[in-house]
Amino acid sequence: MSINNRWFQLFASLIAMIMIANLQYAWTLFVEPLQKGTGWRLSDIQGAFAVFILFQTWVQPLDGWLIDKFGPRGFISVAGLLCGLGWAGLGYADTLPMLYAMYCLAGIGAAFVYSGSIGSALKWFKERRGLASGIMAAGFGGGTALFIPFISSMIASDGYQATFVATGIFQGLVIVLVAQFLRHPPAQPVVAAAAVTSSGSQVGKKHFTTGEMLRTPQFYLMYAMFVLMATGGLLVTANAGPMARSWGLSAAALTLAATLSPLANGASRIFWGWASDRLGRETTMVVAFLLQAICLVLVVAVGQISGAWFAFTLVLVYFTWGEIYSLFPATAADYFGTKHATSNYALLYTAKGVASIIGGWFGALLFEQSGSWAMGFYGSAAMALIATGMAVGLRASVATAKARAASLSPAVGVR
Repeated sequence: MSINNRWFQLFASLIAMIMIANLQYAWTLFVEPLQKGTGWRLSDIQGAFAVFILFQTWVQPLDGWLIDKFGPRGFISVAGLLCGLGWAGLGYADTLPMLYAMYCLAGIGAAFVYSGSIGSALKWFKERRGLASGIMAAGFGGGTALFIPFISSMIASDGYQATFVATGIFQGLVIVLVAQFLRHPPAQPVVAAAAVTSSGSQVGKKHFTTGEMLRTPQFYLMYAMFVLMATGGLLVTANAGPMARSWGLSAAALTLAATLSPLANGASRIFWGWASDRLGRETTMVVAFLLQAICLVLVVAVGQISGAWFAFTLVLVYFTWGEIYSLFPATAADYFGTKHATSNYALLYTAKGVASIIGGWFGALLFEQSGSWAMGFYGSAAMALIATGMAVGLRASVATAKARAASLSPAVGVR
């Protein structure tokens, strides 16, 4: 198989994405050992998680532009070094500033890997964006399932410091190796994207630069929806371990939930991405966002009954949350084209950084103040409902635009 084969490129990028999955989704396994080993407060430790997400998202506009302009190989190689050094360095952190600095370093590396891999999927698979971006995002969302049993076992036997070091070195080296094979596709003639707007703008008809994208109302609507929808899942991702402990659930229950949840998260990104290629992005958003609101309520309603219910409700949350990481990049490419897809989606992805502050850090703070996780989950469910309403409005605007385009140009098909 040629190195320039799009499936080879997808697979290579997917491996890199799997290698950064632990940086976010295995974190919850380290929280309690960190508390016991250092005596730090939960909210202080989860502040590091928020910092990681901020750097994993907010540097992406810059690195997305660099990768679009110069290609992925060199930048992903550097990213592998940053991921490895940062994650391994957490094993040596004996102060909060050092904990934050090391996690920040890993976040910067993860930013390059994530934006480069998603951008690659959008560039190589222009006709099946939902599926391709879903497969890529699944590597990040579900890849940690491969490592959870090993990480959980190693923390118990060797301690969290040794586990940080071993997994950090391994992940960093694999990313550097894979980076040597990454390429952008050859330049192709411009192909018009599918979506149109009722205002008669050029959205969906040209390749927007990031500056041009920022002058469209669609970007800000999607940004707000992204923040609202990302919050609930990040609340669970950061705090699943502390939740299980506060509800008196066993370590085995947490391990079960931590193993199954990434599988649901990864499957979500592929399934909903595939569905959006057939049903339309906006319709898929409405259905998935509404289900997410219901599932967040179920966690506090029945999730604390037993370890099995805890794992089951978390699986439901992840399956109705992970789709945002396939729907939003595909929608952004539909509306704003693929030429600048890496940098454009990188800017939209910074919404996750905002959500990490609300879900990761503020969610833990609410629990410390109230002694209950209910406020965080009910608030996140309400945010998901608001996002559902916004998706309904977006779908209506697209339907109106299609009707107008059909009336003006009957011979021209519109998606």
